[in-house]
Amino acid sequence: MDYLTPAENVALTSKLPALPVLERLGLTKEESKRNVLKLSGGQQQRVAIARALASAAPVILADEPTGNLDEDTAREITEILRESAHQMGKCVVVVTHSNKLAKQADVVFRLKHGGLQLN
Repeated sequence: MDYLTPAENVALTSKLPALPVLERLGLTKEESKRNVLKLSGGQQQRVAIARALASAAPVILADEPTGNLDEDTAREITEILRESAHQMGKCVVVVTHSNKLAKQADVVFRLKHGGLQLN
């Protein structure tokens, strides 16, 4: 939600404090108080991921979750999504063009010739 701050975005989906989740994804306390539109594309992407992680929803749908991130941050986000699946019992569905990211998944489906194929 681009008219809110990162902290307000996370508060939409969780009753837990927003700052720990945002800090885990690399946003500072000061950045968590700015309007989302004043953040970089990568920071905005991390806000969206934080909102999903903080929710009680059992499924996280992530469309290119590392697309706008530098390599180190992308690696951290990937690990956080894996932890969400393995330790928090969430089903994490990632859509990506990145073979590197896909190789880290437990199950991979590929879209080929208009159909899904299990790898």
